[in-house]
Amino acid sequence: MTGPLRIGTRSSELALFQARQTASLLAALGVESELVTYTTIGDRILDKPLSAIGEKGLFTAELEADLLAGRTDCAVHSLKDLPTADPEGLFVVAMLEREDPRDAFVTRPGITATSLTELPEGAKVGTSSLRRRAQLRALRPDLEVCELRGNVGTRLRKIDEGQVDAALLAAAGLRRLGLGHRIVSLLNAPDWLGAPGQGAIAVQARVDDERVLAILRQLDHAPTRLAVSAERALLASLEGGCQVPIGAATLDEPEYGLMLHGIVASVDGTTVVRGGLPIDRQDPAASGRELARQLHAAGGEGILTDLREALANKHTDKTSSAESAS
Repeated sequence: MTGPLRIGTRSSELALFQARQTASLLAALGVESELVTYTTIGDRILDKPLSAIGEKGLFTAELEADLLAGRTDCAVHSLKDLPTADPEGLFVVAMLEREDPRDAFVTRPGITATSLTELPEGAKVGTSSLRRRAQLRALRPDLEVCELRGNVGTRLRKIDEGQVDAALLAAAGLRRLGLGHRIVSLLNAPDWLGAPGQGAIAVQARVDDERVLAILRQLDHAPTRLAVSAERALLASLEGGCQVPIGAATLDEPEYGLMLHGIVASVDGTTVVRGGLPIDRQDPAASGRELARQLHAAGGEGILTDLREALANKHTDKTSSAESAS
């Protein structure tokens, strides 16, 4: 290839860190690169919960369009932002070594609680995730769950200003930005599950660009790919996204070996279905699909059906209101 390899990335501080990490790994291979930055629809719409925007690829669509058009050579994403189905012509060629996949408990000044269980009744906890919201309500229905959007710095500022008493953020993002000192405690699996693929960085490229693929394949971290392949197969089989409270984690357990854990919950946290099974290292995706089947059979199907009906009704109500207004 001629010229530096063009890396598409969102322009947020965390996304730029991830893209620069990729560039650093490429430099170690003797490959020069440059960053091409984007502001996505998920970055622009900050006054609505992610689940209310109702689009797939909120943080990835613009990057993927330019990658397909040849304006960039690859794109770097937080894996949990990527829809489980690859767009035609693109695929994830490399997954970088995973950071801590857990959620972190962060508090405002003056709060002495060191965990969710220690927060006083009625405390305000911020999150933009339906998965976190559902698990919060299941664990502590007495807490007030508040919408908290924005990049990591914005959310920390809102916490420090006292808009909420505490919040849940991805530990990986805090650590990558040198903000690990803000973590009061970590929420451990299997009792609390993060998003499928959380903490992993995905490098996406065109399926027919063999020169670029040959370079990027050298960045792939096999243990990370194994774990997240199982988690994302679970998510895909449950047809989940930001509008569905689904969590997953992979743990190396002394008794069973590598285990996949999953959860499906109603948004209000009143109904929770959990499960786990050993991962087939030869076909981790099959393990994800099997756990999805088990969760479906144990009551997850009813939760997901009710949730999708509620979302469809909400969309119908919005459409009717718009038509009436016009």
